[in-house]
Amino acid sequence: MTPRELLQKAKEGHFAVGHFNVSDANQLKAIVMAAQNMRAPVFIGASEGERNFFGLEQLVALVKIYRETTGLPIFLNADHTKSFQECAKAIDAGFDMIHFDGSALPFEENVANTKKVVEYAKEKNPNISVEGELGYLRGKSEVQEYVEIKKEDFTKPEQAKEFVEETGVDRLAIVFGNFHGIASKQEEHLDFSVLQAVAKIIPEIFLVLHGASGVKDEEVKEAIAGGIVKVHFNTELRVAYVGGIKKAMEENMKETTPYKIFPVGMDAMQKLVEQKIKIFGCRNRN
Repeated sequence: MTPRELLQKAKEGHFAVGHFNVSDANQLKAIVMAAQNMRAPVFIGASEGERNFFGLEQLVALVKIYRETTGLPIFLNADHTKSFQECAKAIDAGFDMIHFDGSALPFEENVANTKKVVEYAKEKNPNISVEGELGYLRGKSEVQEYVEIKKEDFTKPEQAKEFVEETGVDRLAIVFGNFHGIASKQEEHLDFSVLQAVAKIIPEIFLVLHGASGVKDEEVKEAIAGGIVKVHFNTELRVAYVGGIKKAMEENMKETTPYKIFPVGMDAMQKLVEQKIKIFGCRNRN
């Protein structure tokens, strides 16, 4: 199965596949264990910072091993890549999916750079799935108090149609009330009228929800019903993982054995991923 075939299956089956970011091998193992328990496909994501820490080749190799040993559709995505050069590195290293994020660029420049990435990726491997981003997604992958939401940042349907036609992307990350991270003093709400309009004008494209950490389960489900087939989580995973590690260390300050400390964080992360998989409706969809 290729990423495109999996996303098409999700689209036809009205479910979504979870995209979970990793910074280290422990997090990756926790996600894979959750996927095994749920018999569910997963996308493993790594931003530029995450994969620079993990190592490109190392991450590719581990994901390949897990895919082979579990028999599950587990694909690796280069998340929020801001330049052609970094996209090319991930493509050459063997990533299954590429996300070029030119959302901060002027529209014409975003189109040109995204098209360049698509052409390079497809020349190297026709099965690579390439994602573009349109609209401005605010916030950071951390816990914040507030994130300013502006309607002018939202994805414009007509512009989305032009973007897709000009670039040839397989997936499109859109902005409709979502933001990166978790806001501790603010509720995150999605504008489903924007999602509906975008889904209607580019029905052939796989739509992606970034910044799902902090979005209520009911709204995530409604987004999936409205056409979202890939949902990104990162901040909630980080909070669960680090929180578990802190708990383990606080309960036994004298413990120095890593394999007795890290599993507490991994277990918390695994349980969270399993909860998200249930919400996405992709359980037993491998």
